[in-house]
Amino acid sequence: MVDTLIAGYRYGDTAIAAIGSTSSLSSLILSFASGLNSGYGILISRAFGAGRQRLVKRTIAGAVLLNVAISLLLTAGALAFLRPILGWLHTPSAIFDQAYRYIAVILAGLLVTNLYNMLAAILRALGDSRTPLLCLAAACLLNVGLDLWFLMGLDMGVAGAALATVISQGCSVLLCCLWIGRRGRELLPAWRDFRPEKQLLAEMLRTGSAMALMLSVFSIGSVILQSAINGLGQTVITAHTAARRIIEMLMQPLSTLATATATFVSQNWGAGQRERIRSALKKVLGLEVGWALLAWAAVGAVGEEAIRWLTGTGDGQVIRYGAMSLQYSFAFYPALGVLLCLRTAMQSMGLSAAPVLSSGIELSGKILGALWIIPRYGYRGASLVEPLTWLLCAAFLCAVFLNRQRALLAGQLCPAEGRCPTENG
Repeated sequence: MVDTLIAGYRYGDTAIAAIGSTSSLSSLILSFASGLNSGYGILISRAFGAGRQRLVKRTIAGAVLLNVAISLLLTAGALAFLRPILGWLHTPSAIFDQAYRYIAVILAGLLVTNLYNMLAAILRALGDSRTPLLCLAAACLLNVGLDLWFLMGLDMGVAGAALATVISQGCSVLLCCLWIGRRGRELLPAWRDFRPEKQLLAEMLRTGSAMALMLSVFSIGSVILQSAINGLGQTVITAHTAARRIIEMLMQPLSTLATATATFVSQNWGAGQRERIRSALKKVLGLEVGWALLAWAAVGAVGEEAIRWLTGTGDGQVIRYGAMSLQYSFAFYPALGVLLCLRTAMQSMGLSAAPVLSSGIELSGKILGALWIIPRYGYRGASLVEPLTWLLCAAFLCAVFLNRQRALLAGQLCPAEGRCPTENG
């Protein structure tokens, strides 16, 4: 959000459009890698909940090996085909070079970003959510300072905003490592734990891939939708970018509650504490819906002012488009909260098919939107496509979960993998 804010005030609407035109592409790659780490974290949480400390260390070692290998492959592949991809996304020629420079730097720092996601997932899996938060807060403050220096002082353009993001993310990795080195040495795997175990790595890839596929299918739909939105022109891209920053910021409580639910459910699933899972899900769903309603009310009160402040623009059309997108999206935020909670909880209990299928429903809706709704109804249609997919997916997951929860949480139904946790793991 700071990247968008400072770049907009320093370089105008063109810079905002350049950053925003690539956001769905970076989200796709980062979501895939983040999903893998969320899957690894589920297995670490289960082992930790079952009291199997040696398995915890071996799984952490496996996560390190897989993250390094997959990050390097993703970075090389994405950079090699970046220009053709931006062309396929219908990136306007007026912002193409700026967009390329921004996303190239972000992708070059993918390993650093993934290492933070890995360390945060590990610490959360072991019950420590405070340390990743403090490390990321410090990195956020550094990011603001570097944005001001690189853009306002050194005049590095949008590439400077991307570089500030990567450097600050590296700071969060360093801080997490320092904390683990000083206070969490018992978490560190020994050299013997880094010997690849085919069965463990296969299980990690299977669980991680399910989470990654779920998030990637969602992001692929966003890439397709972004391609159609890019074809509506720079004014629409600028408005959409500003609205998305606000939507994503206010989405953080929803997504982080869902992440916390995944960790909590995984730990208690490993320990066989199903009643705690049932109780937690009721509370989290209440929190998700409560925050969604509060965010909806806030956007209704100050939506236009937020767009104007974020972009620094005097273009009335940008402000109207952005405010319209906010109004449509937040009207469906309660459905999004339910969707995120059930998606992660069901994955943590081994029910991966329904969450992945729900992502397929979302992808289908976005493809339909890009091919038919946006060409016919313009940005008004584009603003409704994603919120409607949230509603459809939430209804689908609610139906599946309500149909299976009684047997599942009573211990009568095993997940698809065929293994039911016991009290001793």
